[in-house]
Amino acid sequence: MQFTSTQKRAFTWLSIATIAVLALWLLGPVLTPFVVAAVLAYALTPLVNWLDRLGRGRMPRVLAVVLVEVLFVLALLSLLLLMVPIFAKEIPMMREQLPLLADKFNDWLSPLLAKYGFKLKLDLESIKAFVFKYLNTNFEDLFASLMSSLKLGGSVALALVGNAVLIPVALFYLLMDWDRFVGRLVALVPLRLREGYDSFTGEADSVLGQYFRGQLLVMLIMAVFYSVGMSLFGLDLALPIGIFTGLAMFVPYLGFGVGLILGLLAGLLQFASIKALVMVAVVFGVGQVLEGFVLTPRLVGERIGLHPLAVIFALLAFGQVLGFVGVLIALPASAVLLVAMRRLQASYVASRLYTG
Repeated sequence: MQFTSTQKRAFTWLSIATIAVLALWLLGPVLTPFVVAAVLAYALTPLVNWLDRLGRGRMPRVLAVVLVEVLFVLALLSLLLLMVPIFAKEIPMMREQLPLLADKFNDWLSPLLAKYGFKLKLDLESIKAFVFKYLNTNFEDLFASLMSSLKLGGSVALALVGNAVLIPVALFYLLMDWDRFVGRLVALVPLRLREGYDSFTGEADSVLGQYFRGQLLVMLIMAVFYSVGMSLFGLDLALPIGIFTGLAMFVPYLGFGVGLILGLLAGLLQFASIKALVMVAVVFGVGQVLEGFVLTPRLVGERIGLHPLAVIFALLAFGQVLGFVGVLIALPASAVLLVAMRRLQASYVASRLYTG
């Protein structure tokens, strides 16, 4: 059986994709910091190159790389530090409000269940004892408890620390030699396939650039939306929770989930009423509809050509196969696969027209 050139090309790219996915699956824990560093390097290299051109040779590339990496780390730390004022205010409020909320909940639930023949009474003294035991400690005791917990899960803690050190180091070397790495990869491509390779990578690069720009716009818009929305309800911690929720949406669903929990907890502690549930339902409900059905499809999905259902499937599928890293690279990888599928389809249609 004779294969056409189009079929051979399709088989070649399919084999490469299969090997790449298999390698990611088998070596997932080892490759995790390198995959994260490669994604960050791809996104940050244009900024390093821009600083290089701005310096016109007078600024060493290593200085541009260090500057960009430091700015990125500071931005990431700033996002994490938004949690500090949230917990600094919520922990004392939890100490004061949780026993009162337990009383209110018991007063509401017991008569409701009594109507249906159920007798239930919460052990409020145990709840209060639990609250005061774990929330009346000082930060030294809390830190000691945290360190003890980390010792119990030593392998997890060691992996986190190792990745926290390895990712910046790998990112530094990738930013320094990105063009060289890309050049070596291109050199491995046979000359007869070079034109198709350059065309494919150019289109994929354009699609990925549109993805990153669209995702950044979505994050900024949603950070403003959540901050303003919770502020209108009078929540004191609206600004840090709103900014964190919006910017953390770079990891799909994680930012929204953590923001939802923080918003609900802060609302219950501050308002101690049904107003907290109304605030969360309105702000986060409208926010999810706005982000999922308007912003992401139009600013991200339409730019890279992915249907909203394809976006959801890609997140679930990559997350199932590759875990957290899969969720992180799901949409960029899907965009590249989409480009490959478009080209295969175009080649197939062209070959059918030619043979027909």
